[in-house]
Amino acid sequence: MLHLWRQFPRVHKISISALSLIILGGLLASTDNAEASRHTLDNTELSDLPHGERIQLEIPSEPDPISTATTTSPPLIQTETKQSTSIEAQRPALNTISVTVKKNDSLAKIFERNNLSARTLLKVSKSGEHAETIIQQLKPGDILDITFNAKKELHQLAYPISAIETIHLQANENGFDSHIETKKVDTSEAFSFANITSSFWNAGVDAGLTESQIMNLANIFGWDIDFALDLRKGDSFNVVFEKRYIDGEYIGPGDILAAEFINQKQVYSAVKYEDGNYYTLEGNSMRKAFLRAPVNFKYISSSFNPRRLHPVTGKVRPHKGIDYAAKTGTPVSASGSGKVIKSGYSNLNGNYVFIQHGENYTTKYLHLHRRYVKKGDKVKQGQKIGTVGSTGRVTGPHLHYEFLVDGIHRNPKTVKLPKATPIATHERDKFFAQAGKMRQLLQQNKKLLIAQTN
Repeated sequence: MLHLWRQFPRVHKISISALSLIILGGLLASTDNAEASRHTLDNTELSDLPHGERIQLEIPSEPDPISTATTTSPPLIQTETKQSTSIEAQRPALNTISVTVKKNDSLAKIFERNNLSARTLLKVSKSGEHAETIIQQLKPGDILDITFNAKKELHQLAYPISAIETIHLQANENGFDSHIETKKVDTSEAFSFANITSSFWNAGVDAGLTESQIMNLANIFGWDIDFALDLRKGDSFNVVFEKRYIDGEYIGPGDILAAEFINQKQVYSAVKYEDGNYYTLEGNSMRKAFLRAPVNFKYISSSFNPRRLHPVTGKVRPHKGIDYAAKTGTPVSASGSGKVIKSGYSNLNGNYVFIQHGENYTTKYLHLHRRYVKKGDKVKQGQKIGTVGSTGRVTGPHLHYEFLVDGIHRNPKTVKLPKATPIATHERDKFFAQAGKMRQLLQQNKKLLIAQTN
């Protein structure tokens, strides 16, 4: 190539060299323009660039396609998603079923039907008084909520003991914890009034009272009125009681707040105080040392009569007590607290129990079917001491009840009974304010309901 170049004429050499320089200059200019157009300078105009100086620019490398694809989602979101999934995986899968208690069911039978082991039952039974309540109170129709964990073991047991309270047993490392969940109850005041035309029970039903309310009303006045012997046509009662609600839903009546009972023109009034006891409007306790009637009677066959003919012998013999005719097996209660001084059997009295109440009072219960106390036992008012029967010289099942004061027989219907402790002195002002309000409600209610029935 060098030998050929030397053979070219001088003019040709100059022409070729000039043409090469022109081509080279064009190529260099094109490269500079491309470099300047590829990148922009922040906040810098081309006119501000210094003339004749070359600017060094850093060109960022192109992102790797694979790296870009794998980092599309922010790392924080990826981390949270993995953590959430991990927590969810750690949560045990729980399954709850509702079981209705069947006739003759027990907690053991229910556990067996639902594949819960005897060992689990043992742990439940040892978890405290709440578990004992479940075991002892289960009855047909009750509902148990049983919750299983992922291993199909008992995780939780829920048993509603009322519309308000539910017992919960919760599994722990050693067995079960227990607690009672109590729902908030809202109350409002309601009223009822009735005249007795046939029976107290029928009057209560006609007035819209429940069986429980009727019995509670009788219990409130049971120290003053014998509901077997003393009631007459034309007697009346007036009641203020609670209505209970949970989350706006009516769940049934609550306590009797105040009541008035007119028996043979005698007015008896009672007000419930915050200590749970009932008092007269004057602050005296409704509770007395003795109940007027010691038996849940069906009907009364004979009243107090000192000239009564004996039903077996036909002779005039003083009937020194009251006969309460009732079915065999009807519970008989102690009319007052005291000590059993006799409990035995004789041909005339059959099975009998005598109770001494302090120094002055004695009560006797004859012709019992069974006796549940023995001599020397201490009993409380209302405690079951036996059942109605027909033992001894009798014509049918009944309880013969006698009341003695200082050894002398007195009519249980009319004998004056010792009173219990009145409202405390420091509570009297507060009680009288409440009693005044209740008395006003009773009167307003009575006038309103009488007006509606006329």
